Amino acid sequence: MPSVASRGRGRRTINEINMVPFIDVMLVLLIIFMVTAPLITPSVIDLPSVGKAAKQPDQIIQIVVNKNETLELKVEDKTSSINLKELAAAVKQAQGARDSAATNSAVVISADRNVKYETVVKVMDTLQRAGIQRVGLSVQLAN
Repeated sequence: MPSVASRGRGRRTINEINMVPFIDVMLVLLIIFMVTAPLITPSVIDLPSVGKAAKQPDQIIQIVVNKNETLELKVEDKTSSINLKELAAAVKQAQGARDSAATNSAVVISADRNVKYETVVKVMDTLQRAGIQRVGLSVQLAN
């Protein structure tokens, strides 16, 4: 029931909010947080680490995606133009050229910065469907 103040002739209600209970609750909450904050131990996040491969690849097969979305296959010092349909067979053939390289050869895709992302994904998908295990992307850091 609101407080009533009388001033002469009539009774009037006081329109002010009592702030004391609000301040009491806030001070209690502040004390609770101040006491419990030091007790909380910070959590440890296990981030993945980047390391070197145990064994370096014997052979690196590079696929270059040019600005006009044409593909080039570079094996050792040889460069040849190729289309997407022939890519998987050509990479398999390049891997099979050396008997030991078939198990330990890496395929690296490098693309021009103006090439659509969809084209690079199509190349990766083609290689994955062909069963090629080690596929990576070439990254060039900006100076």
